[in-house]
Amino acid sequence: QVRLVESGGGLVQAGVSLRLSCAVSGGTGSNYVMGWFRQAPGKKREFVSTISRNGGGTKYSDSVKGRFTISRDNAKNMVYLEMNSLNPEDTALYYCAAARGFYMYTNDRDYDSWGQGTQVTVSS
Repeated sequence: QVRLVESGGGLVQAGVSLRLSCAVSGGTGSNYVMGWFRQAPGKKREFVSTISRNGGGTKYSDSVKGRFTISRDNAKNMVYLEMNSLNPEDTALYYCAAARGFYMYTNDRDYDSWGQGTQVTVSS
């Protein structure tokens, strides 16, 4: 398993942007499909986005499609989530996850390693 550390969360007003970062260590980032998930208080953890090993493929949940962009820099072992037009419904603890498989998984059970999460709070 690799170690994942998220950063970049914070308290922001609706409409602004944030960029989350995920640092990968203890392994080669390009050997993993990477994903972002989030969990709001009282709710189940939900899929946000995933990116293929080489960064050529991405998937998004319907709730963030068109507003969020996932990217990766395998040379730096980093994964990013650019979040635009944030709204209060985006408030959650955001997790970075790594999967050793080859598909862009949307189910959290397919991911092997998880970070501790970074809190994003959007006020109206």
